[in-house]
Amino acid sequence: MKTVIKNISELIQTETSARKWVAGKDMSHISTIKDAFIEVEGGLISSFGSMEDWNGIEDWNNTEIIDAEGGMVFPTYCDSHTHLVFAASREEEFVDRINGLSYAEIAERGGGILNSADKLQNASEDELFEDALARLNELVQIGTGAIEIKSGYGLTLDAELKMLRVIKRLKAASDVTIKATFLGAHALPKEYTENKEGYMDLVINEMLPIVVKEGLADYVDIFCEEGYFTVEDTKNLLTAANKLGLQSKTHVNQFNAIGGVKSSVDLGALSVDHLEVMAEEDYEALKGSNCMPTILPSCSFFLRIPYGPAKRMIEEGLPVALATDYNPGSNPSGNMNFVASLGCIQMKMTPEEVINATTINTAYAMGVEKELGSICIGKKANLFITKQIPSYAYLPYSFGHNVIEKVMIAGKLQ
Repeated sequence: MKTVIKNISELIQTETSARKWVAGKDMSHISTIKDAFIEVEGGLISSFGSMEDWNGIEDWNNTEIIDAEGGMVFPTYCDSHTHLVFAASREEEFVDRINGLSYAEIAERGGGILNSADKLQNASEDELFEDALARLNELVQIGTGAIEIKSGYGLTLDAELKMLRVIKRLKAASDVTIKATFLGAHALPKEYTENKEGYMDLVINEMLPIVVKEGLADYVDIFCEEGYFTVEDTKNLLTAANKLGLQSKTHVNQFNAIGGVKSSVDLGALSVDHLEVMAEEDYEALKGSNCMPTILPSCSFFLRIPYGPAKRMIEEGLPVALATDYNPGSNPSGNMNFVASLGCIQMKMTPEEVINATTINTAYAMGVEKELGSICIGKKANLFITKQIPSYAYLPYSFGHNVIEKVMIAGKLQ
């Protein structure tokens, strides 16, 4: 069965061959085709071009026609950093922050990650799955076609495995491309407050081997930050994961630059995420590496903390990715359209830079750049069709409005 989308006012992010990523000055450019069509067959992009070059329909019995009616077509967003599986919201902490408490003060009072861990440990796997699937389906309708999901709200062997099994079930239940990340080193459980070495031993020598043996994770992660896990902890975990064949993605530089970027790069991390605070040596560590700097602007918005220096990174010749950090505590939103708007409004990125940062570059940060992130023959047909809009810059400009009309995942309308 073939599907043809016709009368596209502009086809966004087209490529003749798949790129690894887009970096530096190249981030200010995207390729588009006006008055376009795109053909999909077997869930993959089979052809695209201008309407004047379209040859029409050969077999009407096996072809579905979708009229874009002058809307634009984009590749769906790839959200390379989320905590989509959780047991309950944390709006009480939202109120605490309004009343002046800091992230650290809330954590000291039993809030934060430990709050989510307590609630998740008491939730059933089925409850977690149904809630997460509902969230995932909502995100698809606003343009997300690939998503990375972390554990890290379990903090016990059983609860971490429960989270990862939920993510595995989501993979089976959805056509969305999903990557799972083991984040056992997210915070210290209460019982290990005075015994971090004991908890790291549990994560590295008990949890990690089981996760790998059961094939429950695509990546491993750690929160490298003052008050959480040190650079040495990060090195130990990533070294152990590398020996077991599991690549890393790390939380670094959210509040302090303590050397986590260089250690992550040195140990082959696919991405380093957050980066609200950057030291000069962090830029140098990223140059020439295969590691994607990933910024989470809606977390900065929600916590009222600095935004990552995307423009400086681009000026330094680096690639930049933007993701949501969807989680119940520091960013209860998985809306990549809002992330795109924040990239422009708060981080002074151009619309072109933002499009590259939320498609091709986040695809790389998920390890799926060969199959997603652009309009390219042979890639998955994960697309969204907008309403009629005057330009692609209108998408980040019109924050708070949903301009997406239809979403296609693996060649199927959702």
